[in-house]
Amino acid sequence: MEIRKNEILCFGEVLWDRLPSGAKPGGAPMNVALHLNAIGLNAAIASSVGNDEAGKELITFLQDSGMKTNLIQTDPKLPTSEVLVHLDSNNNATYEICEPVAWDNIQLSDELAEKAKHSGLIIYGSLASRNGTTRKTLLKLLDNDAVKLIDVNLRKPYDKQDVLELLLAKTDIVKLNDDELVVFSGWQGIHGKSEEELVEWFVKQYNVEMLCVTKGEKGALMYYKNQFYEHPGFKVNAVDTVGAGDAFLAGLVASFLQKKTPTEAIAFACATGAFVASKAGATPKYDMNEINTILNQ
Repeated sequence: MEIRKNEILCFGEVLWDRLPSGAKPGGAPMNVALHLNAIGLNAAIASSVGNDEAGKELITFLQDSGMKTNLIQTDPKLPTSEVLVHLDSNNNATYEICEPVAWDNIQLSDELAEKAKHSGLIIYGSLASRNGTTRKTLLKLLDNDAVKLIDVNLRKPYDKQDVLELLLAKTDIVKLNDDELVVFSGWQGIHGKSEEELVEWFVKQYNVEMLCVTKGEKGALMYYKNQFYEHPGFKVNAVDTVGAGDAFLAGLVASFLQKKTPTEAIAFACATGAFVASKAGATPKYDMNEINTILNQ
């Protein structure tokens, strides 16, 4: 995977995760951008917040985290996004996502189009495309020669096959979890195959360069240039899994930009995801020493 320019654009939702323990800033694209910057890369976030207190607090949080916020629009009518997060007995999260919210209405500005043109990698999720305006903006941004990476987040009822396949048609790299892989194959009437068979089918069906499948505490599987790479994951005491997949993705992207081998990349990604799972919230303060300790288990 050759990323020719060092600027990265993350596009999609920014929001407040309302956890049992209190409110934390969140949204997969924002989390990924924060992780990438913490690792030392040059990532920007494009989104929209409401003209309200929650929106102002999100902007302040991002600025305090060292992120530029010039690509975050302020919607005059729609509110800042909030998500109710429910944790089960194993601290796995399920989400209740309110709508419509500001990031359902991201407009194509000249500044945003220019940023996409100068980016070597554009990272986006499937959730922000649930409504037409933001989806149209994203599809316009993807009409360039950047490497395009989709972080699939199937959240009912926003898991529409037609929307997902529209996005996949423009995508080079796909990251999803093992349950989502089964959903995709089910859409095409494919059942009873092994995970590796499903991975090979997916890459051919959707014509993507790389597929990465995360498997929670069981690690991850990657298929790249007709080769499988697998990692069993790292054992940590999980506090909550919010943002662990986003951290995994940032670790993977950072590894490829730093010219690590696919084997090194998937190990570092798993360690980064495990580090975040061992902390509260999606974007804990980064500690490379702690990540390296996990990596050297």
